[in-house]
Amino acid sequence: MQIILLEKVANLGNLGEVVKVKDGYARNFLIPTGAARRATAAAIEQFEAKRAELEKVAADKLAGASALGEKLAGKTIRIAQKAGVDGRLFGSVTNADIADALKAQGFEIAKSQVRMPNGPLKVVGEHAVSVAPHTDVVVDITVAVVPEAD
Repeated sequence: MQIILLEKVANLGNLGEVVKVKDGYARNFLIPTGAARRATAAAIEQFEAKRAELEKVAADKLAGASALGEKLAGKTIRIAQKAGVDGRLFGSVTNADIADALKAQGFEIAKSQVRMPNGPLKVVGEHAVSVAPHTDVVVDITVAVVPEAD
């Protein structure tokens, strides 16, 4: 399916590009989230008329994400979990747990913006985790997992 991107999409393209994607990806994700529209002649014409406005909105989003990234850079988040004597956790620390801890500190981060390259954290200690408030802004934070005091 041919679509026109209304915002930058990672691994796909930038604002205004007409790209070909699988039908399901377009119908189930890109179009419902407002990231794209079908690339019909009328849609392309409408996009060209609104291009400056959409570019301004994209620039504002990027500026907001950059400011958030600067505040987040180098932060250490402390999460207490039940752990065994050997330091292994009963359960794990997921991206949702990290997003909740960041929200408690006043940062608006969705769980999908927390990137954990090695999967959920399963041991006590400090772990490096990436947070991506925007596709162009990726910041590293430290998650300190500590055993929960009884």
